[in-house]
Amino acid sequence: MTDHVSSGGAVCRRRRCAALVAVGVLLPLPVLAGCSQGDTAPSVAQSQDIAPAPRGAVRDGGTVRWATDTLPRTFNAFQSDADAATTRVTGAVLPSLFTLDASGRPQRNADYLAAADVSAREPRQVVTYQLNPKARWSDGRSITAADFLAQWNALRGKDNAYWTARNAGYDRIAKVEAGAKPHQVKVTFARPYADWQSLFTPLYPKSVMGEANAFNDAAREKLPVGAGPFLVQKRDADRGTVTLVRNPTWWGDRAKLDRLVLTALPRDKRSAALAAGSVDVAAVDQGAAKQVAQAAAPATAKGVDAKAEGAPAKGAAARKSALRGYVLRKALEPAYTQLALNGSAGPLADQRVRRAVARAIDRQALADTVLKPLDLPAKPLGNHLLMAGQHGYEDHSDALGDTDSGAAKKLLADAGWKLAGPAVPQPAEEEQAGAGRAVTPDRADDGDGYAADPGADGPGDGTSVGRSGDAGADGRNLHRPGAAADRDDARPAAAEAPLSFAGAVGSEVQQAALLRQSAALYKSEAAEQKAAAAGDTGSSAYAKYRRYKKRAAQALGAAERIETGQAPHLPGAAAGHAALRAGAGRFPALPAGTGHSPAAAAGRAPGRAPVMKKDGRPLALRFVLPDGPGSEQLRTVGRRIAGMLNRIGVQTTVQRVPDASYFQDHIASGDFDLALYSWPGTAFPATDARPIFAKPQPAPDGSLTVEQNYTRVGTDHIDQLFDQAASELDGDAAYTLVEQADARIWAAAGSIPLYQRPELVATRKTLANIGAFGFATPRFQDIGYTK
Repeated sequence: MTDHVSSGGAVCRRRRCAALVAVGVLLPLPVLAGCSQGDTAPSVAQSQDIAPAPRGAVRDGGTVRWATDTLPRTFNAFQSDADAATTRVTGAVLPSLFTLDASGRPQRNADYLAAADVSAREPRQVVTYQLNPKARWSDGRSITAADFLAQWNALRGKDNAYWTARNAGYDRIAKVEAGAKPHQVKVTFARPYADWQSLFTPLYPKSVMGEANAFNDAAREKLPVGAGPFLVQKRDADRGTVTLVRNPTWWGDRAKLDRLVLTALPRDKRSAALAAGSVDVAAVDQGAAKQVAQAAAPATAKGVDAKAEGAPAKGAAARKSALRGYVLRKALEPAYTQLALNGSAGPLADQRVRRAVARAIDRQALADTVLKPLDLPAKPLGNHLLMAGQHGYEDHSDALGDTDSGAAKKLLADAGWKLAGPAVPQPAEEEQAGAGRAVTPDRADDGDGYAADPGADGPGDGTSVGRSGDAGADGRNLHRPGAAADRDDARPAAAEAPLSFAGAVGSEVQQAALLRQSAALYKSEAAEQKAAAAGDTGSSAYAKYRRYKKRAAQALGAAERIETGQAPHLPGAAAGHAALRAGAGRFPALPAGTGHSPAAAAGRAPGRAPVMKKDGRPLALRFVLPDGPGSEQLRTVGRRIAGMLNRIGVQTTVQRVPDASYFQDHIASGDFDLALYSWPGTAFPATDARPIFAKPQPAPDGSLTVEQNYTRVGTDHIDQLFDQAASELDGDAAYTLVEQADARIWAAAGSIPLYQRPELVATRKTLANIGAFGFATPRFQDIGYTK
């Protein structure tokens, strides 16, 4: 039976979309200046960081240039190609009947609603909206029941001529009509719907929703009518901008800014854009975050001597001076990174094995690695459906149990898996590989070349551990026999059992970790020197960039040879680092299959953890991770998880695949045993989270409809709890059902939340009411420059 990702429920939810899922890529973040490097507790539990200021302290006028990943592909938030840029635009120009506060609770928006209540529950649920009589579209027409009716007809799922991405909630409505009073809208439901506050946001004019052709095409590149503090003036594909201007007919608090210019800017170009002053607000990657933080830090005596270094040093000083005009805003993003366990087949189809894997993972250690260096609350997320600090959040991980390798081994034994040989204590150093390295969130496109990523700057263009690539005779497919000998700088082919996953001795693991740390430092310095060179390939800064880049590649090559079991005659750690400093660091590659079978790897050296076996087969899992330049930290987290699993006898092999195919070809298609990716949080979990955890169902064509449940793990009981929660109009009772569903999801052990992701945003120091918003809906009319 093949898997089928349904095109309806599986289309990611509008604002809460699959950009987070497409490539769940973690990034390494060198310790930021001014951030904690030790084990000190976080300063505050940050849910947002936006430099709040009263409107009286914000001056009128000005423009804010706000970086987005891409231009919006459509201005219709209910189409399948809507994206985060679409949400940014609609939030500023269209009605949001309910907004979210910092804790993720819906709040009635008084600019549009004088009241909104469940006015009847029997015989049917009725919601009555009392519209603000001042609310009107920019063409002068009042917002009326006709706009609500047109949106319901478009989104209810009864007319296939409308190319809609979803109909959740709208499909429960029986009737939309004008109420008994002026400016009143009455919505009657065929089935009770607890998340009714999610509906009609954003609200479109009937000119967009009233006819299928208009719905499908009219709002793709223009949105002439709006009803927000701003209006869309122009979408300029050539310049990569969308310009929003103050709405002169807006009846609410007048927008402080004259205009907002949304600028499509890839994340790897944002550091340069900030230094050039061509953008005012940008969600930043680890390289830009480091530079902004360092620019804000006090100068030290270790600074560059401009006289000695000449123009490159002056360029670096100018860059740092420009960055001093920015500040880094940080908060916990309403999104979390999870370990996904594919329960459709193989050992993980057994719930006991999944639970064993989950209980072997030290989630606290992983959260510390990611969040502590940023001085953000470093606590593992204990809930799949609600974020920390969100109303109703409770930690339900006790439904699975705490980290306990003994309990994990017992679960494996109960499932019939036995140790292949006598247990040998595993050296403590393995778990510390990669510890203490600051990291940032797992974004699909956060890579900017600062990460210590073998795929970006490693020696040659070869493949590494389990890396997917195009076969051919160009030397890049090192799984081809003899390919490693094609070039003396080629990457080694993968051993069948990499040391770090089959039980490397402590000194080897420690040396590999040190080499990777050295590589990260070299790459960070290389990036700074490249920026200082400003394109002058004849400068001393550019020469240093080339030198540091080469040393980073050498260190990474050495680390990978250790980790892939292909450097059995490595010198000691001290000698190895000395060789690297001298410009050496290349080790002879061994062809795959020469004495590196899992059994041989597990038994040829003291300290190797024995592998669990059942019916003569080892307990081996394939860990699929993305291979792009922004995913080094994701692989670091993956290596740490693999080391933890190794201690209980689970052999893990990493397969690195291109970012472009990571989601569609592996996660969505179920081609993995273990994987790391993210899910966004939501204020409406009964609606938005159900397809993520719904039990896969057989389709008429024999395929398996998984919706968004890419772990393929679900139960009828979980589905029933979601359905009950979605229909429960008593808020407390609905939260109780959501809590019960979350506990069941933990017990099923298909998805293991690890931590909430950090949100890092660089803004002008003089800007107020903008930055890392967390859950909160931006108040676009309050954004501006302080007086």
